[in-house]
Amino acid sequence: MPERYLPDSYETGRRAGDHSAHRRRRKTGAGRVGLAGALTGAVGIAAVAVGIVVLRPGADDDPQSALAGQGATDGRGAAGEQGATAPMPETGPPLNFTTPEGYGYRIAAVRTGTDASPLGATQPPPNGMTYAYADYVITNTQRRPVLLDYPADLFMPRAQVPANALERCMPQPGIPSSLCTLPNHARVTARLDGSKPPIRDGAETTMPAGASYLVRVASDLPLKDGVSPDDLKLYVWNARYTSDLKGIELAVP
Repeated sequence: MPERYLPDSYETGRRAGDHSAHRRRRKTGAGRVGLAGALTGAVGIAAVAVGIVVLRPGADDDPQSALAGQGATDGRGAAGEQGATAPMPETGPPLNFTTPEGYGYRIAAVRTGTDASPLGATQPPPNGMTYAYADYVITNTQRRPVLLDYPADLFMPRAQVPANALERCMPQPGIPSSLCTLPNHARVTARLDGSKPPIRDGAETTMPAGASYLVRVASDLPLKDGVSPDDLKLYVWNARYTSDLKGIELAVP
């Protein structure tokens, strides 16, 4: 697929090596933003009474409140970094998700692949090995900011995982047992179709209303060289997004 976006704009700093700890952190953070959302909603109702219909981040927002990413480590810093913009890429069928907090997202896969440095500044893999990655689009489908979250996980064949990393490659319910997910990082690599940058909201980072971002998720541990992009899959499996506790595949175009 042609490269129609500019990579390396934001970084989440998310590490999935400890899946249970990651889920606890995400749930706790989402709870805080959920409370903030509830308070904002109450204020919004009062505002309607005096003629204000919708509050959205606007052009006169303080640019220093916009972040290049949460925990950015690319040396450029976070505050004030506006990041790259790109047109919407071709995607597979989009799927809509709603969290218990009422946040709405639309997610669609773009592509999967392998690279020696899929997110930049990565330790080169040993000879005969490579890193796996996948790109997907996440969109805030609501008319209010929502938590900038990373629901999709990258899965690869266990047969392509080196023996010394198999204990780190975690299976998940409802996903074929031949697949597992290694510790990984995700990063927003572009703002799509003129979307506004992420916004720091206290301790959390949120997506402005209607924003769409291109996300790249890449494995921290290398795989055996020769793995096919067709063997790499994107699934949403976290219980906040799947009520039946089964992984939902995001199909690439």
